[in-house]
Amino acid sequence: MRLQVLEDYEEMSVKAASIVASQVTLKPDSNLGLATGSTPLGMYNNLIKMYKKNLINFKEVVTFNLDEYVGLPADHPQSYHYYMFDNFFDKVNIPPEKIYIPSGVGDDLKQICKKYDQSINSHGGIDLQVLGIGKNGHIGFNEPDNKLRTNTHVVKLTEETINDNSRFFDSIDDVPKKAISMGMSSIMKSKKILLLASGEQKAEAIKKAINGEITTEHPASLLQLHSDVIILVDKNAAKLLATTNT
Repeated sequence: MRLQVLEDYEEMSVKAASIVASQVTLKPDSNLGLATGSTPLGMYNNLIKMYKKNLINFKEVVTFNLDEYVGLPADHPQSYHYYMFDNFFDKVNIPPEKIYIPSGVGDDLKQICKKYDQSINSHGGIDLQVLGIGKNGHIGFNEPDNKLRTNTHVVKLTEETINDNSRFFDSIDDVPKKAISMGMSSIMKSKKILLLASGEQKAEAIKKAINGEITTEHPASLLQLHSDVIILVDKNAAKLLATTNT
């Protein structure tokens, strides 16, 4: 693991965008694993700025999103499909046929999950996987448990995750209780992983991810087993770390 502590969220976002841009520059047909939520928004905004300045070209890139809520159609304002197009895809030149987001709507969710894994594998796996981290240590929607699913799967969201995500909905009752999540196998098989965390509320999760016991009860701790992980945090998210590297 390589840890970089940045001054604030904006500096972290700029650095994250530069890492993604370097990946695409070195390998224009990169397979990018992408995350949603509030943390990567700054990264996406900086990538859009770079694209508008002709500093990066996404025309050969293939993307795979980590997750999607079960029961929300693609055009629902809180679906991750909507999030990605509204915050990134509609503003850059990734061809629509190269964008993969698991559907949370369908009669056979198991088959949807299976086909999603097949799509990832048929493209040769993920070159760079961007991750956020939940306060409980989840990555994607791989929630703390005594065991974790390796493949893309339907997961029951924990009460903590539902509460955390309720800020995006009119009511906590509107938050879906299940999601489709890329499994730990695809995440861990990624050639490079970029984990982002900002804010004091993520400090405990980051501490356990980097210095804690490797356990499925804190899924992010499994990243200690990966050979190429970059962790970008701002000072607030790093405040519980005994030592920091830049």
